[in-house]
This record gives sequence, structure tokens and C-alpha cells, in this order.
Amino acid sequence: MKQLSSEPVKKETGPSVPAIPSVERRMFLRTVGLFTASTAAFLASCQNSVNELAPANRSGARTAADAGGKSFGTGDIAILNYAYALEQLETAFYRQAVEKLFSDIRGDEKMVLSDIHDHELVHREFFKAALGPYAIQDLEFKFPIDFNHRQEVLNTARQLEDTGVGAYNGAGPLLTNGTFLTLAGKIVSVEARHAALIRTILRPGTSFFAGDDVVKTMGLDISLKPSQVIPMVAKFITTTGLDFGDLLSR
Repeated sequence: MKQLSSEPVKKETGPSVPAIPSVERRMFLRTVGLFTASTAAFLASCQNSVNELAPANRSGARTAADAGGKSFGTGDIAILNYAYALEQLETAFYRQAVEKLFSDIRGDEKMVLSDIHDHELVHREFFKAALGPYAIQDLEFKFPIDFNHRQEVLNTARQLEDTGVGAYNGAGPLLTNGTFLTLAGKIVSVEARHAALIRTILRPGTSFFAGDDVVKTMGLDISLKPSQVIPMVAKFITTTGLDFGDLLSR
């Protein structure tokens, strides 16, 4: 039996959104769907919204210097940090998947994993830039799976994507700021594409891409509360002392 890869993963260094090169910027526009406004303008709008919220609730406006960057804060800032943590997790997973490509990987599967990694990386960096001094610290992760095993990698990818879609759907109603809600809506549509694509690779030619386990009655996708999602992803997070605040009761 092959030894499972379980070494901690440190978050890779990515570009800040304003400094993304032209090729990556074009990819970002396609990914997040900002076809009518520049990335910088939308980012500035998010940053302004964060700064407007911060003075109104000092407990939610924790800066990076407070609590060692381990507190998610409260209100909309907590929800943004929650999304930021999930994007850190997905980026770290796909980085390992791309670096340790399973031996029987096909060319199209390699492209899919690489493209999804790039999408998650830009999502992650956007949240980091939007949150500014109110962002949680860079998290570390451990994935107790065999990255040389195709089924383990793809099943974990499916679980992360399905969870991500449910997490965004569940967090959306908790947001009070329209700009943040627009951002969440744009990103969750991309996460849903990822989930459907991974599911199609796992079971091609079937309806699994939109199975009954994720698309419920009335054709609506799953929705998961933060209090449901955090325990599901906590097993991958090795950073200690995180303060999720009221997310665990929402």
C-alpha cells in the first residue's frame, strides 16, 4: 500500500490582484465575470465597502495586528474571511494535485486541474486584497490522501467543490452589503462549473454532474450554513487557534 501524503501545505505566494499580469487579468475577468467594469474598479468598490463597515463594528473590524490574524471578525467581514479561508483551502489542494499528478492522468484531466487551480488562486488573492488589513492570516493545510491515486484526488476535488458551492449559497443570505453579494454570486457560479466538471470526469455520460445529492427539488443547488461547513473542512486545516466567532452559530 502506498504511503499517504499528509505533509502540511503552506499557502503559495500569489500576486495581489492589482498587480496581476495582463494574461492572468484576462483570465480573472472570465472567471469572476467582470465584463463591464475593470478588476481594479470592482476591487476598489469591495475595499471601500469593507472600510465603511469596519468603523461601524469594531469587533468585526479586526485588523491583522489584532489576535494574530486568527479572528474572522463578525458580520460581513467574517463572511468574507470565511470565503477567503475556503479559497485558500481549494488553492492549496489543487496546487498539490497539479504538482503530484497521478500516474494515469489524461491530458484533459491535467488541464482541468491546472485551470481550476488558477481560478481558485485568483479568487483567493481577490479576497485577500479586498479585505486588506482585516484579512485572516495565511492558513496551512494537510490533505491525508494519496495524490498518486486518481480516484482519491478526484473524489476530494468533488467534495471540496460541492462544499464550496453549498458554502457560498448558504453565506449569501447572511451578507448585508450588495457589493459583496454580487461578488459571491459571480464566484459561486464558477465554483458550480468546477463541481459539474469534476463530477463529469468521475462519471462521464451520466447525470451525476447535477446529481440529486447536490441539486435538490425545484432545481435548486444545495445550501450549507457556515456552522455546517466549518466542521467539514476543519480536518484539512492545521493552523491552530482560529477564532470563527459567530460563524459557528450561523
